[in-house]
Amino acid sequence: MSNFLPALTSGNTGFLNYLRAINKIPSLELEEEHSLAQRFIDHQDVQAAKKLVESHLKLVAKIALTFRNYGLPMGDLVSEGNLGLMQAVKKFNPEKGFRLSTYAMWWIRASIQEFILKSWSLVKIGTTAAQKKLFFNLGKLKRKILNTEGREFNSSDYKMVATELNVKEAEVAEMDSRLRQDKFLDEPIGDEDGACLIDVIPETRENHENMLARSQEKNIRKEMLHKAIKQLNEREQYIISARKLSETPATLDDLSKHFSVSKERVRQIEAKALEKLTNFVVAG
Repeated sequence: MSNFLPALTSGNTGFLNYLRAINKIPSLELEEEHSLAQRFIDHQDVQAAKKLVESHLKLVAKIALTFRNYGLPMGDLVSEGNLGLMQAVKKFNPEKGFRLSTYAMWWIRASIQEFILKSWSLVKIGTTAAQKKLFFNLGKLKRKILNTEGREFNSSDYKMVATELNVKEAEVAEMDSRLRQDKFLDEPIGDEDGACLIDVIPETRENHENMLARSQEKNIRKEMLHKAIKQLNEREQYIISARKLSETPATLDDLSKHFSVSKERVRQIEAKALEKLTNFVVAG
């Protein structure tokens, strides 16, 4: 399916042009989406899959923008998200009662997150549990300072963060330096006067009908997750809750001590539990 996608070249101007290109692709109504998905399931209709992918490229770009503060090229994040979208289209079943966007966002986020972790491990960031916690929580602490104290995060905060997350001040400083490569939606981009990323993201405020449908989809997701977790045994439920559903995820080391098993055993249990969850959602 990779040949379905508009050209995405490196650099800010290339990303801006890509956004403009995908914003010209119309979104699908529920009935058309259902029909296309059924055609792909029944007949492996490549053109139907193409329309499903293209109509959700804007969703990938928006999700990718939420990961912009990890200092990686937006083009790479979008490309990885597009791979997740294509996997979602292959596995999507419209008969389960929810929209492709609801189903696809899980695949898109997972694909981007996996790419980020692999990319940062190559530069030796996040090699310990504490450093990984710093990697994923520094942005949250910055926002907390901005919201509670009305100021920007600066070097005087390094000691507080180091103490709270159990890392060295030098590690906080290095991570902060890397994460300052942020690309914000209101940042000028390209060669045009005043052009910003926000200018090429379409209006998405929903009418009451769409808001109701979105609420129903959210309830479906919650119900599906609740049913899926019930398929796990007690230990698997505990590990998935601690690792994936907690605001401050537990480390493998934390859980290995809790269950008196090795970290590798915890990792195996987590992988098996995630496989069970995925199989349950796909099988429906």
